[in-house]
This record gives sequence, C-alpha cells and structure tokens, in this order.
Amino acid sequence: MRRPCARGQGNMANDKTPIKLIKGIYVNRELSWIKFNLRVLEQAVDADTPVLERGKFLSIFTSNLDEFCMVRMGSLYNEDRLHPDARDNKTKLTFGMQLKAIADKAPRLYEMREHAFMHLKRDLSEAGINILNYSQLSEGRKAELKKMFNAKVLPLLSPMVIDAKHPLLRFENLRCYMLYKLKKNDHTMIGVMEFSDKLDTLFRFSGGKKFSFITMEEVIRNLGYLAFPGYTATSSIMIRVTRNADIETYVEDADMEYNYDFSQYMKSQVETRLVQNAVRLEVCGESKSLMKFVTEALGIESNLIYKVRSNFSFKYLFSLPRRIDKELAAKLSYAPFKPKISERLANAPSMIDEVRKKDVLLRYPFESMEPLIKLLNECAERKDCLAIKITIYRLADHSRIVEALKRASENGIDVTVVIELCARFDEENNLYFAGQLHDAGCNIIYGMENYKVHSKIISIVFSDDDGGISYITHLGTGNYNESTAKQYTDLNIITADRQIGEDGAAFFRNVSISNVDGEYSRLQIAPKYFKQKILECLDNEIAKAKSGKKGLFIGKMNSLTDKVIIDKLVEASCAGVEIKLIIRGICCFLPGKAGKTENISVISIVGRFLEHSRIYCFGEGKERVMYISSADLMTRNTDRRVEIATPVLDKDIENEIYKMLQVMLADNVNARRLLPDGTYARVESEGGEKTDSQDYFLKHV
Repeated sequence: MRRPCARGQGNMANDKTPIKLIKGIYVNRELSWIKFNLRVLEQAVDADTPVLERGKFLSIFTSNLDEFCMVRMGSLYNEDRLHPDARDNKTKLTFGMQLKAIADKAPRLYEMREHAFMHLKRDLSEAGINILNYSQLSEGRKAELKKMFNAKVLPLLSPMVIDAKHPLLRFENLRCYMLYKLKKNDHTMIGVMEFSDKLDTLFRFSGGKKFSFITMEEVIRNLGYLAFPGYTATSSIMIRVTRNADIETYVEDADMEYNYDFSQYMKSQVETRLVQNAVRLEVCGESKSLMKFVTEALGIESNLIYKVRSNFSFKYLFSLPRRIDKELAAKLSYAPFKPKISERLANAPSMIDEVRKKDVLLRYPFESMEPLIKLLNECAERKDCLAIKITIYRLADHSRIVEALKRASENGIDVTVVIELCARFDEENNLYFAGQLHDAGCNIIYGMENYKVHSKIISIVFSDDDGGISYITHLGTGNYNESTAKQYTDLNIITADRQIGEDGAAFFRNVSISNVDGEYSRLQIAPKYFKQKILECLDNEIAKAKSGKKGLFIGKMNSLTDKVIIDKLVEASCAGVEIKLIIRGICCFLPGKAGKTENISVISIVGRFLEHSRIYCFGEGKERVMYISSADLMTRNTDRRVEIATPVLDKDIENEIYKMLQVMLADNVNARRLLPDGTYARVESEGGEKTDSQDYFLKHV
C-alpha cells in the first residue's frame, strides 16, 4: 500500500526539531499561506464583522485548509516521492521538511479554529441563535431529535458490519464516516457508516424563544448507534480523510491510453481523486482499536492525524441566514448591495457603439457584469460579427456567457472556446460546458500542451462596410463567472483598440497551434513575455532612481512567489525605488529589512469581498505605465501558464485605477501590514479616521 508520507517526511515524522521556514529575507510559501488563512480566521473573531458573516469566514478558513491539504500537501508529497533531495529555491527546504513543518503547525490551527468557534457560538447565542451540543439538550429535545433521526436520517444511512481483518472500505475524500466497535453474542466486529450527501447539515428544534439548531455531525455522533440494532456499541469515532488531489494532467499519458481524447482522460483523473493516498486524517472521539484499524487501512503517519472537538466542516454556517427570521438575518449580516451599472452604459442603445467611442472599465463586484453579457448578446445577433473567441477557466453553474456563445454559434458566427480542463476542482463543470458548447457548433480547444491557459480574454471580430476588419477585445483579471463576479474584486477593460484587437486575434491563433512564441505589439503574454516586461519596467524605475529621479512601483496581486522577481524587487529597493505592494495571500519575502527591502511595504486586505484583481503600476504622472493582468507574480503564472497582461491605454481609466490603488493603500480596517519579522499587524488609523476600501468602493464606484 502506498503511504501518504514520502521518504523525506516520513523519516522525520518523530523528529522534534522545528523546521525554520524563514531564511534571511525569504519566507517559505507554505508558511506564508498559513499566515494568510489565519488572517481569514481573524475575520471570524473580529467584533466589527457582523456575526453571521463571521460564521462564513470560519467556514472559508476551514474550506481553505481542506484545499491546502489536498493540493499543496498532495503536491509536496508527489514531489518528495520523485525528488526527495530537491530544495526550495528560497528557504532551501526539501519537500519532506516542508511536509513536516506543516504537520507541526497544523494542531495549533485546529486549536485556534476551536477557540474562534467557541466565541462565535457565544455571540450567536447572545443574538438569539443557539448551536447546541447533544449534552446541552433537555430530555424533551433529545426525544424530538431521536424521533427525527428515526424518521428522516436512518432511512438515508447505509450501515455495514465488516471483519476487522478484511477491510472492504474506501474512505473517500472529505466524506465523514462513523466507526463503531460492536459486540454481539461475544463476537467483536467493526461497524462503519458513511454520511449521505442527502442529509441536511442542520436540524432546527421546535419552540423556544431562540432559534436553536444542532449539526448533523453532532446528531450522528450521538445517535448513529441506532443504525446497528441487535449490536452493542462499546466505542466509536467519527473520521474524515483528506486525500491527495494533485492529479496528473500530462497530455502524453492521455495520448497513450485514450487515443488523444483529453476530455476522457480528465474524466478518469477526476474519478481517482476520491481514493488517492491520504494526506490528513481528522478524528473526533477516542478508541485505540478503531484508530488502529483506520490508520492501518489508510497507511497514514501519526503526525498527520488531528483531533477535532466540534465539526469537520462548517459549511452549514453559510446556510444560517436563510434558516432564521429575515429581519434578524439582515440585522446580523452585511448590508445588501446591488452591483451598479454606470449611467453611460445603462442608457447605451448599443454596447458595440459605446466601446468604439471610448474604452469601458468594469469593476467587479461594485459594478455589474451585465454590460459584458449585453455585449455578447448583441454580437450574437449582429450580421457583421464574424467571430467570437474566448478563454474559459471557471464558469458559473448556470452561465449566461455560455448561452450567449451558443446562440452566436447557432446564428452562424464562428465561435472558438479555449476551455481549460485542468482548472482544479472545476474539471467536471468545464467538461459539461465543453460538451454543451460543442453540441451548439462551437470550436473547442482544450487548453495548450504543457501549459494551463489562465488568460481572461474575449476577441470579437467584425467586418467593416469597406470590407475590412475591426475588433472589440475584453481583457480582465478574473473569470467569466457570474457568481464570483458578485464576490471577487476584479477589473475588466473592453476596448476597440486595433493593436490590442490584432494581438487578441494572434493570441487565439497561437493557442490553437500550441505556440507560446508568438509576437505581440501590446499584450504581454506569459510564459515568454510577461515576466520579462515586469523585470524591464522595474529596471526602468531603477534607472530613474539612480539618476536622481523618483522610482515607483505599486503592485496588487493575490500572491508573490517568483524568486527572480523578488530578487529584482530587492535590487530596486536597494537602488531607492519606492515599492508599495498589496498582496492578499502568499508573500515569499520580508519587507522593511535594512539594506535589502527597506523601501518596500506590503499590506494584505482580507474583507467582505475576495481581493482578486492584479494591477502593476510603474512610475507616476505622465511617465506612468499600468497593466492589469490575469497573472500573479508566482512562478506557476509567470513560467507555467498562459497569461495576459494588458496595458491600460485610456488615461481616464488609468487614473481611476490609480485612485483605487491609493484608497486600498490607505485601508486601515481590513488591511494588515507585513512586518520585517514575518508577522502581520493591523494598520493603525491616523487621527482615528477609518478607511475600509471595499466599503468605500461600494459607496463611490
């Protein structure tokens, strides 16, 4: 049986020596991610955050941790198995050492989550919402719960009794199981019960002045034994296994086994995710014999086993607002908002004509995606529209974008869709939409060989009255997803600029033949050009600083890990360039270090909306150059993905984005400053005035 720990980590499983995750100015990627997730957890205990929203942050913290274990720990395991002696280029840690460091830090994360949940339950109770443990129930409520269990839960459970010597189970990824040590007629057996997806996550008790609930995990933990009549349960545990989700996506394998049908190959790979090697085991309850059975079945090391006191999943906290009185829910939640549509676009008879007059800026979620959908629908009905080409990475479950593309194709327009089947956890959704679009007559391209296509671009081609060609191009920082457009901050530019239009058309030609070396006049395409342009622009600012002028770089991104770019930022700082970075997530270096990064500041904004836009701004005044991009400054983006950065050509739009950067840099509510010792601290308000950048944009965009 394959073991979840690779050689390097497994050999160190019992080593108590702490692993240093900071070396000089460099910070290990995994440590930085853990600190980011703790900033999410901070929102779950922040008294200024409405209590129902705090519950959502607790749930997000947990789902983030789940994905981290599946993806990052899975990837580290795979790499350690293949390259046990390889080391991180920044902190010089092997993959095994990083796995051990994560395992060492994980128990503290669980402790902090339990602490946050305890405080959340207290504050919910004060607001009139009880989340109860079984031990807190009166005899009357226990009777009510047992009646509900027998009527609605038991019929959906599938208990089984197995021989401990012949385990037949596959503990699936992130699924809860109850295990029992059972006795019957002096025989000891093991009973196993899998949680059904059909079960509601919460049960609400009748009566009482407060809204009182109990989680389904708590119900089954205490009443699940009723599924084994005739047996006596002497001990029990509840478990949840996290499995390696770093699935293989190399096209060469698909070529051999599936006769070049990459979609069929990806279907097979997604199915394997359920039963890949275990990288984490969460346990609630105590039983040495049952734990021995589980650990032997999984082949998991002891340092990857974590005790849980409350819940494995907190997704039910997202459902609380709709389970209580609407008035109370509104009182305990963020004030509702409706994405705006500018007067200019709302009154425009034609989006095509409007874009041709002047470039359009859309700022999600403060502004609506409706103008873009309106543009696509208008194009779908236009006889002069010859082609629509689009990259798709993640889509909403019910996509109006897809419907517009299908209609365009059915109307005789040439529609090409580059759909990325390797978009992690969206593979099945993308496979479904690829089929829908193909059936409507669209040309489907499954990304590029050896590179993920992460770009966000729509290229629309028109015929002119004189027989020529014109273009409208959409370029953005986020996905064509109507759902996330209401939750993620992203920037979008729609332009009729001819050079960008020609670049967009060339981009799709190059993608279709897997050519990463194409030539472009304005767009900066990764992996060949994007990083080089960032370095070139930083060199320009270095030259300014050395000549006595002001050098300036303001960057906003989700994460920064690329060592080449980090080292260039260090060089720029040493030359006197002022560098201001807004990095929501991972940051693999320390700012404010004398003689190295003393001219660099870094803040992270974690708030109501997920900060997702990428902005790269060099210089100031008339010399200012600005790009928005689909790419973070991560090695995976700069070197291993097909990304696009577009220059902001319209000066009004450039000024508007620059103003947005200034507001974010002034944030002292949701912003945290990265300090030279690697910790994050609240940004202090000057004069007591508070600036919440997201709230500001809600009011002023």
